[in-house]
Amino acid sequence: MNGIPERARESLGERPVLVAVGHGSRGPQHEQTIGQLIDAVRRARPGLRVETGWLDLVRPPLAQVLAGLDAPAVLVPLLLGGGYHVRVDIPAVLAAAPGVRARVARALGPHPLLAEALGDRLAEAGWTPGGAVVLAAAGSTDPGANADTARMARLLARRLGSPVVPSYLCAGAPTPAEAVAELRRRGHDRVAVARYLMAPGFFGGRAAAAGGCVTSPPLGAHESVTRLVLRRYDDAVRPTVAPAPPTGRSVSR
Repeated sequence: MNGIPERARESLGERPVLVAVGHGSRGPQHEQTIGQLIDAVRRARPGLRVETGWLDLVRPPLAQVLAGLDAPAVLVPLLLGGGYHVRVDIPAVLAAAPGVRARVARALGPHPLLAEALGDRLAEAGWTPGGAVVLAAAGSTDPGANADTARMARLLARRLGSPVVPSYLCAGAPTPAEAVAELRRRGHDRVAVARYLMAPGFFGGRAAAAGGCVTSPPLGAHESVTRLVLRRYDDAVRPTVAPAPPTGRSVSR
């Protein structure tokens, strides 16, 4: 099949398009940061067609991107938990796109690769081992998404060897400010806030005001995040292999 053009090979199902699905936020920094991540994904996987669609506030909307596809696709949510957007919003947009052959990958978090990225971002901000950390997530009305944040806090705590408390900037408790204050009441003098966010935006500013000694940058285009986007894509592309039927004679027990 070496003589078949790239687009034709895609349509045959060899290499689905990776459609990165961003949440969207006001302010150019958010879109620019996600754009840097997408550029890193393209550099890491030359020849893979990568598109970006947005759920809110930024163009192009996901529905428009899907309408322009001429090949199968894998939708990779650039979201840190499996909440309402992953369970309901993205599948609803896909269901309303007639003729589009696509599947939705898992959300990025929780995952050890994100713990790597968060640890590096904390170090960049000046955090040193021995201090406590508040993991500041956007938060969700979906209990499953907030539970994902709690699991991510445990992964980060294992990586850092330090206490990590999950917190929620919206629709959850404690807030980052409450978590910082509680850790200080427990005797932790140095408390950092780790922004468990993909890119700058409204929630990032609220995290910075939580009162931590340092506040890390968002995850952005960290190398581990790039690897995770591609891992989620590969996991969705990989065919499910049915278990082989039993062979030989059965043995009674």
